[in-house]
Amino acid sequence: MSTTSLSSAVMTHPVREAQAAALAARLGLDGLARDPDPDGPPSALRTALVAWAARAAGADHHLVVQDDVAGPPELLALVAGSVARFPDEALVFYTNWHARNGAAARLAALAGAGWVRAVPEEFAPTLAICLPVGTADAFRSFAAETGERHDDEVMAAFLRTTGRSALLAVPSVVEHIGTSSINGHAAQGIRLAVCPVGAADARPLLERGWVLEEVDWLPYMRYGEGYLRPVGHERDADPRRHPRWTEALPDTGLTEGRVRDVARRHRPGGAAAEVGRLFGTAFADELWIHCLLLGRQAEDAARRHQAPPPGSGPAGAAAARVRTAALSTVGPAGLPPERRPEVTPEHTALLTAYADSAVRRGGLLLGPAPRTRAGTR
Repeated sequence: MSTTSLSSAVMTHPVREAQAAALAARLGLDGLARDPDPDGPPSALRTALVAWAARAAGADHHLVVQDDVAGPPELLALVAGSVARFPDEALVFYTNWHARNGAAARLAALAGAGWVRAVPEEFAPTLAICLPVGTADAFRSFAAETGERHDDEVMAAFLRTTGRSALLAVPSVVEHIGTSSINGHAAQGIRLAVCPVGAADARPLLERGWVLEEVDWLPYMRYGEGYLRPVGHERDADPRRHPRWTEALPDTGLTEGRVRDVARRHRPGGAAAEVGRLFGTAFADELWIHCLLLGRQAEDAARRHQAPPPGSGPAGAAAARVRTAALSTVGPAGLPPERRPEVTPEHTALLTAYADSAVRRGGLLLGPAPRTRAGTR
């Protein structure tokens, strides 16, 4: 790997400045980027522009993290190793568990990948993101022309102009803390990382894990219901629309009857009844079918990329633990925000096993193995 010169900044508002300073000190980050107009209308972008301008002289990459995250002491080393591997990419080290990008990262984890290309039409997660300095400068110029206040939306729009969305780290070493939001996202409730693991498990996947470049059609959940992002949805007249899985399924070559037949034959009745008792029968149905479709897509991706299953290959046991982490978040993330605080560790264990039972049956929706192509880089 080549040597990388990396600078960093924590973007913050005065109400969280002490928290931001503690984060910077704990992780060895270079300093704080303060909101230049703290009494003005809420705007994450206003502070982000300060943060992206705060790169050190001579740095070739710049990391920006937000003040409401936690990370391991090894964060800078993990980022430096990642940008040495992918020097020209926008790299994201935190992905929300309930977004389309979260579903993409979860699918990649189930397939055994270390990185996945972000969904282009959705906001780009910016809680912990690293850019080459030339890209950072271009983003600042692009963002100066917008009236948008959400830096994650502007980042996604900027990356679309480059023709290449961000690479998402599948293992999540950065975690969101708290539920408050200066920028108006508190209604989304508990927002956590999709595949939370420690640095030791993240490192082999970040350094050697294969890259899932094409997610194909993508199952995801929001507010207790299952949805499906069709292939090429970014070109749709309304790419932010959320098609229900029953609506979008015909474009995948599957039928609702086939999916429901697998669920009828293979869903564990006792677990389904318990999940239904706790969170509603409709949620239990939607979650299992969502995970069945996720499992189908994960197995298909692994086949196409000739990837070893999690637990084998160069990442070994780390990939298996990242897979378990991805399964542990799918149930809580799929609940409506007001129900997520009800989830206890016992509920999480139940939901994880229930999700796993569906993911493992996803291969029943696959036909013969397709012709493979290389997927590592």
